[in-house]
Amino acid sequence: MFTVPAPMPDDPATLQRLLSEALVEIERLTLRIAGLERARFGRRSEQLSDEALQRESEELEQSLAEQSAKLNAAAAALEKQTPAVPARPEPPKRNKGALPQHLPRVEVVIDVEDKTCPCCGKPLHVIGEDRAEMLDYVPAQLRVRVIRRPRYGCRGCEEAVVQAAAPERPIDGGMATEALLAHVIVNKYSDHLPLYRQSQIFDRAGVTLDRSTLSNWVGRACWWLAPLHELLLSTVLSSPHVFADDTTLPVLDPGRGKTKTGRLWCYAVDTRPWRGPGHPAAAYVYSEDRKGAHPASHLKGFRGLLQTDGYAGFIRIAGTGEAAKLAFCWAHARRKFHDIQVATKSPIAEEALRRIAALYAIEADIRGRAAEERLSARRQQSRPLVEAMHTWFTELLGRLSGRSALAQAVRYALNHWDGLTLFLNDGRAELDTNTVERAMRPVALGRKNALFAGSDSGGRHWAIIATLIQTAKLNGVDPLAWLTDVLERIVSGRTKRNELTTLLPWNWKPERAAAASATG
Repeated sequence: MFTVPAPMPDDPATLQRLLSEALVEIERLTLRIAGLERARFGRRSEQLSDEALQRESEELEQSLAEQSAKLNAAAAALEKQTPAVPARPEPPKRNKGALPQHLPRVEVVIDVEDKTCPCCGKPLHVIGEDRAEMLDYVPAQLRVRVIRRPRYGCRGCEEAVVQAAAPERPIDGGMATEALLAHVIVNKYSDHLPLYRQSQIFDRAGVTLDRSTLSNWVGRACWWLAPLHELLLSTVLSSPHVFADDTTLPVLDPGRGKTKTGRLWCYAVDTRPWRGPGHPAAAYVYSEDRKGAHPASHLKGFRGLLQTDGYAGFIRIAGTGEAAKLAFCWAHARRKFHDIQVATKSPIAEEALRRIAALYAIEADIRGRAAEERLSARRQQSRPLVEAMHTWFTELLGRLSGRSALAQAVRYALNHWDGLTLFLNDGRAELDTNTVERAMRPVALGRKNALFAGSDSGGRHWAIIATLIQTAKLNGVDPLAWLTDVLERIVSGRTKRNELTTLLPWNWKPERAAAASATG
């Protein structure tokens, strides 16, 4: 790796050599970053995990910035020695454009001390100015809210004492305000910062808050927020089209010193691709195991289109008549052929991938249209492709060894064919369950940082907060501002239980915007 000696040498030849070495190093780092971009956006077989890519890309960009700074320093020193040196290259620019207007501005005026003309000595006058904006950071400030309640007495009778009632607190006798509770919750469940790390951050600010105290706060906050979680869950499950999936959640098993595998079930809604009613949302429910009784309980009475992977617990829910219709996921079927193609370069697997890709190309063209338009396009364009694929799969199955991986992939598709082809008869259906799988990614990140939930109740807390935060994000609402206001309204009693619909993100957002515009 290229390094610049300190202090900077004065010899022009040495400086020229340092410049050349720095340029070579910058070129190497730039090519490596370009390679990472290919790994991110290239073929699936070449892709790195998002976490690995971000970590390596951040480190490379830091190294590139360091080398650029060294190059600029060497170039500046060389310019003093040899004025004919070519202009140094501009460092790569990031985040071009003006900084957001809603941020407060603090002006710093850099002025000359002597305002007399250096030529004639007459007073100077302002003819203009240069302005440059830099993004600054002020560390988060902890403060103490002092609540004063004056008591009033009567000089006439000396018996009456009048005092305003004490306001409700989110935690009886606790020191945390609603804003602080929301801050801790968002840090833990949105920014994936475990409570013990938050405790360390508070300690650096001079405030001692041990992990058990923070855990108590989170549990109490979840008690206040549970009714809103129930409302969101019922809202999601009353939608005409619901995506469903589940993921593991390691949970500490008391008495054994080990973890057991709990489950987080996710039910997601997004009707924007077919201009349907409602708003995007994701609701999570925790269970201690993966028994089919859990989704059966969650979806009891559901009437609509349920889109899932091939888990048997979801399949059993679908019935006939007015019961739920079941759609499956082409991404799951495609993945089996993709894995075979990557491992064996099979031309049959490659052909299957090509045929499935043709269906996705049609979907890309009709995304965002009304369900009726989507259905019409699918019947005209997609149905012939699907029918041809079914014929090809059936013929393949007769020629392949029954125990081969290809036969298993084909058999999986044919066994799920009715659900895979439901999109040809329902314009609301999607080709895959990516809507709910995207909602699962934050859970995986939080699981990786927190390692496990401390108990089954911790799993339930995870489901409550994940539901609120993910739904807020899907609707373009800042989770911290929203949860702070929600807690303040619920704790104070300003919003009653039968008025919780006003706090749903899609109702809260316009009300908040109107209040902000009214206050200027």
